[in-house]
Amino acid sequence: MKKTFLLICSLFAVSLFSQEKQTQSVWRINFLNPGVEYETPTGNNSTLSIGAGIGYSVSYPHTDHTAGSGFITSFNPFLDIQHKWFYNFDKRKTKGLNITNNSGNFISARVLTRGESLFGNSNGTDGLDFAVGPTWGIQRKYGKNFHFLFDMGPIYYFDVNGNGYYFPLMLQLNLGFDL
Repeated sequence: MKKTFLLICSLFAVSLFSQEKQTQSVWRINFLNPGVEYETPTGNNSTLSIGAGIGYSVSYPHTDHTAGSGFITSFNPFLDIQHKWFYNFDKRKTKGLNITNNSGNFISARVLTRGESLFGNSNGTDGLDFAVGPTWGIQRKYGKNFHFLFDMGPIYYFDVNGNGYYFPLMLQLNLGFDL
């Protein structure tokens, strides 16, 4: 726990004392998991991303009372909040690569909440669940405004009824357009 806290404090300090502001505010429309996202700078190399929409997901074990066996899927409304620390802007600029619209590699702290399933074969125990955890990811801007994001990391998920568990890997893939 102390090591995690020190790592987060170190990353925050690095982002505060960097020389040049490199992050930008960006509105996005994502179409793989339909929704909107706003990313705003919180430091020279860090941003806060807030996204909302309707997304495809796989039910977490232990929070679905109908799980049984098989692949449990659903489409849920979601709210996704992520604080990203970009660590390779300088390296990308040195190589002549783009950092526009926060194109870079990052680590983050992520909080994801999902509402009740709109359709699919998953019925959560209470219709509302949460996932929190660290992630590592990449995001890129291609062409005039195409956006790509991939991130992954371990999570702790829980619902308001007290059901919860650790899950070793949560994946996110977003494709969309920067506005």
